Amino acid sequence: MVMQCGLVGLPNVGKSTLFNALTESNLAQAENYPFCTIEPNIASVNVPDSRLDLLSKAAQSKSIIPSQIQFVDIAGLVKGASKGDGLGNQFLSHIRQVDVVVQVVRAFSKDGIIHVHGAVDPLFDMDVIETELLLADLQSAERQLSKKHKAIESGKDVKHILEQALAYLQSGKLLQSFNWTLQERIILSRLGFLTAKPMIYLINISEQDLMGKTFPYRDAILEHANGKPVVWMSTQVECEIAQLSQDDRSVFLKDLSIDHTGLEHIICQVYRSMGLISFFTVGPKETRSWTVREGAKAPEAAGCIHSDFEKGFIRAEVIFWEDYVAYHGEYGAKTAGRMATEGKDYVVRDGDVMLFRFNV
Repeated sequence: MVMQCGLVGLPNVGKSTLFNALTESNLAQAENYPFCTIEPNIASVNVPDSRLDLLSKAAQSKSIIPSQIQFVDIAGLVKGASKGDGLGNQFLSHIRQVDVVVQVVRAFSKDGIIHVHGAVDPLFDMDVIETELLLADLQSAERQLSKKHKAIESGKDVKHILEQALAYLQSGKLLQSFNWTLQERIILSRLGFLTAKPMIYLINISEQDLMGKTFPYRDAILEHANGKPVVWMSTQVECEIAQLSQDDRSVFLKDLSIDHTGLEHIICQVYRSMGLISFFTVGPKETRSWTVREGAKAPEAAGCIHSDFEKGFIRAEVIFWEDYVAYHGEYGAKTAGRMATEGKDYVVRDGDVMLFRFNV
């Protein structure tokens, strides 16, 4: 399972700079004019997980393969996008494809870097983005309810969800603000609603604010976020960190008195927002991380490796990662009684080391 994370925001807020830092590349143009990004840039990024190194050492694995997230750098949105202004329709079609939205918001002032609305005002920018997403969803809900297609005719639940979504949107509320069931969220996602997607706010601040541990507009932004994750970072500093060696990065972070880069923080927030966990397969050849949704059962986890594993699932042999490390691998953990044999109803834990038995 590879999740897609869309970087969304107004033009010239730092999305492409962030994308380049994430990918440690210059794949995305980062120019001082609107719409320098038209077609979305897409790249896979490793999910940081310190457990992989410990497991690999315990098993003396030859290689490590981490889980990955795809980041999509989407063209800048402008007021009126829901009516087709700027690259509106193109923008909205791209964001419908992603699983989680990272809203990149500019909170730094710098001479020579144009702001599309003439002045830095993060709350105004956030309102513009969310209003355009809401208006697009409102149009979508009205259009889908007006159609007498099979999804509505044969499924009263779908029609009820559309009617409920329309009422929420007409009240000016994002769909993610309401307590939908998991099944309802799946249906909303399948129907293409933008404001039903998990959202993370990434506030792009200056290097000076980062160094001084000051967070512009902090209280107002947290109030607006209303419990949704907020990450403050300097995309320019992240780009500089990405160009350093691993040893130099550690020194740089220590000088800033922080444990993790902003990029590591945002990747972990994406994982949490999507309700994702990791399990591991470990052996002399490789130590590998796999991604499943929280609450997944053993056969579903087996299916991440190969569909045949899920179809022919017999059982899973499970060791929690801490036990695998503490007892120096599978044999030691099994000898100490720390390996369990689990069946089809076993719910996978974040950090399980799993070996699947199956019959094809």
